[in-house]
Amino acid sequence: MGLIEVNQERCTRCGICTEVCPTRVLAMSKNGPEAIAPEVCIACGHCVAVCPHEALDNKKAPLNKQIALAEFPVLPAQEAQLFLRSRRSIRKYKERSVPHEQLLQLVEIARFAPTASNGQGVSYIIIENKEFIEKLIEVVIEWMESQISVHWSFLLHVKAYREDKKDTIFRGAPHIILATANKDFFRGRENTVFALTYLELYATTLGLGSCWAGLFEMCAFSGYKPLLDLLNIPEGKEITGTVMVGYPQYKYQRLVDRNPLDVIWL
Repeated sequence: MGLIEVNQERCTRCGICTEVCPTRVLAMSKNGPEAIAPEVCIACGHCVAVCPHEALDNKKAPLNKQIALAEFPVLPAQEAQLFLRSRRSIRKYKERSVPHEQLLQLVEIARFAPTASNGQGVSYIIIENKEFIEKLIEVVIEWMESQISVHWSFLLHVKAYREDKKDTIFRGAPHIILATANKDFFRGRENTVFALTYLELYATTLGLGSCWAGLFEMCAFSGYKPLLDLLNIPEGKEITGTVMVGYPQYKYQRLVDRNPLDVIWL
């Protein structure tokens, strides 16, 4: 088949597929939709997913890899609001490992997050070895010690680690998930933010907590060679985001408020 294949018996020429195509790949003809610009198809799958008669197939987003929905799932507005507001950044974890299958569920759902032009391009490294995590902490602390003259707040973290044996880098999390992307992929960071946000929200449904590892990211993004050498990131890739994951030690009892809404209407 070319880019698309149309079942002439099922196609009603309704034109919905052509209207939802974000890059105007499709146009309607007397024989149904045609791919007039197949080279710009971004494989989003909209055309196949929207067809009410299963009349269209797209080799970049095959019909046989899509799941039929009897009804589009929609959470009640108040329930959705409570779910989104109840997510907290977890900085205290139980000393308990998360099963492999649940860690895989997290990165599996992350790959379905929206990305610019359906670019996707995010890969993952899951770290669960406690000794290796401790090595990462030590390297990050060493980097922070070298940066105290620039970032004076690093002194608090260094003292917590050196004097009190407190981990403020990964907060005792049993697992670290690194996101990576190709160095020449200019949307790597943005797509990672989308993906890890999905991961964080889904984590709560598994009884897990998470938090962005901002201090570790600062070290990684600075290009600190000892850290990158320790991680042995694949050639041509770079770290684009990091979250810590585990079972929360404590349960939050209330929803926290935020700054008042600031909005302009035009």
